[in-house]
Amino acid sequence: MAKIVVLYKKPSDAEVFNKHYSSVHVPLAKKIPGLKKHDISAGVVGTPAGSSGIHLVATLYFDSLDARKAGLASPQGQAAAADLANFADGGADFYFFDTKDV
Repeated sequence: MAKIVVLYKKPSDAEVFNKHYSSVHVPLAKKIPGLKKHDISAGVVGTPAGSSGIHLVATLYFDSLDARKAGLASPQGQAAAADLANFADGGADFYFFDTKDV
């Protein structure tokens, strides 16, 4: 299974971020072709040392790397990517990878 993990850094206004993320960005992301599952962190994102600079972690699941690549290249994937500028003013780090069972 191929995944995308997005680490959204703390925004200037968490309430504005949360409202836009849930009402606009999630519906856009759910339209990405090939997306099998989309989950997000709940509550505080911490580290072994305590708090972190991360506001929210999102994980998107695809059947394969090719499905992920095609989904992101689609008009729906491009719309979701373009929406980041509308709410993620703290920045975001993206990680793409494939997984295997161990």
